Amino acid sequence: MIKACIVGLTGIVPGTHNVKDPRLDQIHKLVEADKKTYAQIEVVPEDAASDADILLTTSDGFPDLLLKDMEFIETRLGRNPPDAEKAVLLKIQQELEAGHGLRDIKLSPEESSAIAAHGFVTAKPIVVAKPDETPDALIVRAFQESGYIWFLTVGGKENRAWPIRKGLAAVEAAGSIHTDLQKGFIRAEIISFDDLVQTGGETEAKRAGKLRLETKTYVMQDYDVVNFRFSK
Repeated sequence: MIKACIVGLTGIVPGTHNVKDPRLDQIHKLVEADKKTYAQIEVVPEDAASDADILLTTSDGFPDLLLKDMEFIETRLGRNPPDAEKAVLLKIQQELEAGHGLRDIKLSPEESSAIAAHGFVTAKPIVVAKPDETPDALIVRAFQESGYIWFLTVGGKENRAWPIRKGLAAVEAAGSIHTDLQKGFIRAEIISFDDLVQTGGETEAKRAGKLRLETKTYVMQDYDVVNFRFSK
């Protein structure tokens, strides 16, 4: 499960939260199923920031994240690191002092390699809460701005949103449901979210010729409605 860390942010308590993308609510009105299941995210407290995939903070909390990395660099420099690493640390230190997180600092492959062992918190995606933004809206936006998308399986027992990394191929997405689907992958039957909504449902979309057959190399798009065909 994807982990998000809250830093200086109230209104979201640690624990498992649904990612309430309203698009799933739309689908649930159009496609009959016993229940709807949102994607989920695990929210962890500030002291677990190093283990998180996404950081959620406020405009006031962002400087605290910069400070965490600056304190780490000061400690590391005090231990006389190798020259190559020291040069990169000093470069990063200067950028942090200017208010830039590590995710926004351009490093060469060699520079990145020199600090690969270190878990800088500002290297993670950081999403700053907007004034009056609801916790549910913030969590959805955090997903969207941190390189994740969803695909949907619909009908029968549940309409469900599955979170995956943006750019994942269909065969890999199938594996996020079950390894058997990935191993025996034959094809993916895809209806885009827009096509399903515009035609008024899954059956209507199929009748309108909106169902596409895609191979294992197809790159999944956000909110694709998919049925994976596989051999057992």
